[in-house]
Amino acid sequence: MTFGSILYSLLISPLQMFFEVVFGFAQKYTNNPGVSIIVLSLVMNFLVLPLYKRADAMQAEERDTEAKLHDGLAHIKKAFSGDERMMIQQEYYRQNHYKTMDAFKGSISLFLEIPFFIAAYQFLSNMKALQDVSFGPITNLGAPDQLLTIGAVTLNVLPILMTVINVISCIIYTKGYPLKTKIQLYIMAAFFLFFLYDSPAGLLFYWTLNNLFSLLKNIFYKMKNPKKVLAILFSAAGIFAIIVAVIKFNSAVSTRLIIAFLGLCFQLPIVLPVLVKKKETKFGVSQETPNKKAFFLSALLLTVLIGMLIPSAVINASPQEFVDINYFHNPLWLIISSCCIAFGTFIIWFGVFYWLADQKGKVLFEKIMWTACGVALVDYLFFGTDLGVMSSVLKYDIWYGYSKVQILINSAILVILCIVMVTTFKRYKKFMIGALCTGIVAMICMSIYNTTYIVKSIDHIKAQTAAASTEQPHFTLSKTGKNVVVFMLDRAIGPYVPYIMNEKPELMQKFDGFTYYENTISHGGYTNFGTPVLFGGYEYTPVEMNTRDSETLVSKQNEALKVMPVLFDQNGYKVTVCDAPYANYQWIPDLSIYDDYPNIEKYITENKFNEVGSEATAFKKDLRNFFCYGLMKTSPFALQHFEYDHGNYFQPKNMSSAIYDVQYARSVSVADELDSRFMGNYNVLTKLDNLTTIDDSGENCFFMIDNDATHSEVLLQEPEYEPADHVDNTEYDAEHDATRWTVNGRTVDMSSIRQRQHYDVDMCALIQLGNWFDYLRENDLYDNTRIIVVSDHGADFAQFDELLVDKADGTTRDMESYAPLLMVKDFNSTGFQTSDEFMTNGDVPTIATDGTITNPVNPFTGNAINSDEKTAHRQYIISSDDWETDKNQGNTFNPADWYSVSSNLWDKNDWQEEAKNSLLPYTK
Repeated sequence: MTFGSILYSLLISPLQMFFEVVFGFAQKYTNNPGVSIIVLSLVMNFLVLPLYKRADAMQAEERDTEAKLHDGLAHIKKAFSGDERMMIQQEYYRQNHYKTMDAFKGSISLFLEIPFFIAAYQFLSNMKALQDVSFGPITNLGAPDQLLTIGAVTLNVLPILMTVINVISCIIYTKGYPLKTKIQLYIMAAFFLFFLYDSPAGLLFYWTLNNLFSLLKNIFYKMKNPKKVLAILFSAAGIFAIIVAVIKFNSAVSTRLIIAFLGLCFQLPIVLPVLVKKKETKFGVSQETPNKKAFFLSALLLTVLIGMLIPSAVINASPQEFVDINYFHNPLWLIISSCCIAFGTFIIWFGVFYWLADQKGKVLFEKIMWTACGVALVDYLFFGTDLGVMSSVLKYDIWYGYSKVQILINSAILVILCIVMVTTFKRYKKFMIGALCTGIVAMICMSIYNTTYIVKSIDHIKAQTAAASTEQPHFTLSKTGKNVVVFMLDRAIGPYVPYIMNEKPELMQKFDGFTYYENTISHGGYTNFGTPVLFGGYEYTPVEMNTRDSETLVSKQNEALKVMPVLFDQNGYKVTVCDAPYANYQWIPDLSIYDDYPNIEKYITENKFNEVGSEATAFKKDLRNFFCYGLMKTSPFALQHFEYDHGNYFQPKNMSSAIYDVQYARSVSVADELDSRFMGNYNVLTKLDNLTTIDDSGENCFFMIDNDATHSEVLLQEPEYEPADHVDNTEYDAEHDATRWTVNGRTVDMSSIRQRQHYDVDMCALIQLGNWFDYLRENDLYDNTRIIVVSDHGADFAQFDELLVDKADGTTRDMESYAPLLMVKDFNSTGFQTSDEFMTNGDVPTIATDGTITNPVNPFTGNAINSDEKTAHRQYIISSDDWETDKNQGNTFNPADWYSVSSNLWDKNDWQEEAKNSLLPYTK
């Protein structure tokens, strides 16, 4: 971030984000950009109406003061000169309580208008959602309107109409005003005409509506009792909003509550004067005076909490997840950006409202800000603390909102809290100031602690970045020697394969020679549990990892990742490793674990092949969204799901210029946007042909890679299962859903969005692998290659009744978490087969070395590599949700529940509960 971008974040970003929320909300319910622009204009104008009203009053005061001082100043200028004139003029100002800075009061409206104009210009000028969209006579809101053609000349009508309305408004507004004020406003009207003449029609339409609103406002203020008329209009609009909230049965509860709340707020202009009058009649006029400390300390606490502490805490949980090694950006900039936006929102813009308010308004602002601090802290610290796994783009894997009971409990507690906060404000001002100062200092200290850890965590990545930006990943396969390929697809679900092959029977031809093992388990439900045994064999099951309790987990993870590459390297194979998962327990794999083996080539491929212009898309979005996330986490439950907006935080569809974004799934069949995390891995799968280097020397080759496309669930365009800006599978799903979800008498549940997304990405990965296999055939590389396609674990999507196992406490456990993918093609094998042989992904090293390495042994322990342990006893599975390596990185995995199975994944009676909250499933 540059100084200019920081300044932009302070002054413009808060306004632009409010534009986005209002437009996004309107677009969600109207699905019409033109109508959404109208809603945006109305909301923004009503919002800033008090500001401009107060600014107009201050300008009027300034004009009256200037008129009052005019004759005296004229006499001073005529009678005196030099320093004497200046001194007398200053004394004259002092006697009349006039300060030199008061001259700026006459330009307050202009100062207010500039940032609002810049925000609107940036927001509407670059919005892709307006491109090629018509509205009324306007054929394209994303281009100049060109509504009038005279001969060969085409004129843009909207800027002219905007200027005409602006001039009429100026004439009405400046009646009786001095020439200086009139000239200022006419110059502004001319400036907007020339500056905006060739701007997109959407922006002109918005600004024309603003000018029309300004004209109506000026006419309105000429009426008798404008406040009363305005209050009635607000009340009517609020009643309409409440009616809409009541009858809109298909909308989410949170959305209806927000609409109803806004409707109630619109009753305040009528209700408040009555309540204030009754209160003053009964108790007298309030003697409360403004306390600037209360306001600005409250604003500062919200700034530190939302802009610093929450972002730093999120990044601190997994710093490297917020770094793209190919396009390095320090994640501290995310905290700085969020802090700037929070400062601009709570201190600068809320401060502007506070400064322009009268005495009563200032006291009300102070109460609101103090109460908001209490609500924000309580919601962040005590509510919604376990919403599941969240990605680097601040999107939860499975969270879809709170239950009605949770919302009611949260609302009741917050109402009680608000009463306590208001009482404290009235009676314990000193305590309030002290509490705010203490809270601010404590949160700053916690934020500094978090940022210090973040800096340490990413420090070594900078060196990796330089190498990653220049190196071109590739791997070698031999035409005449033997090739062994281990291809891990993170979280690919094995039981999906029959349904994928049923829908796409042509894939069985592409996977010719493969055996699908339908009865395969993993030893844990997350990558940190599943990958050691997958890459290292049965010496690295969770049980064995915990038994070797004198060694660190990270050293055992690294050892497991090196078993096959080092073994094949020692046996003369040319070895390449890509994206070794959790290498050195780093989110971005630290491939330096292979530095002691100079013949092993190692690369990171994720995000390496993204389209030009997509660099660090997630980082760019997070610059904005971290502040939005902080707001969401500190809001009442009734608002959080609304603010979360499926992980989009109300950034309007296609508003961003980034190529990749976060996908927004509207249903099991419809979604928008290209998802950045999926695309970073999908692009690798599509480039496997280019990554493959063909060797004719007869050298044997070993290639090991991990790809996360199957862990980045999105909806894809059927039947090709390819990513698209807009996915609509409505017709395809209606035609095929009745037949594709039951195979061999077993039905898979595909009713939820997430279930369908995961099926789509698994299908996509197998299609792309099939395309690569065709390439291998064309280049005589297929028959002499052993290929193992495997995953580290499954996912608990509750899709198969056979895998929902009853527990002793009467609940069920979904064993789909432990159902990984395993497909194997041996040398010169043909046909596609399905085997029910009991397998685990710990069999991979045995399969890889069978017949390729004589009497293979683990190069680090000296023990033979085989699958004897699979039949020596029941297979123990760790049931733990502690997937984060920074929270589970001692010498043993954290205590957890344990299950076991002996021979049949699909037999409920074969599953046993072994232990609860234990390091091992049995007593040593």
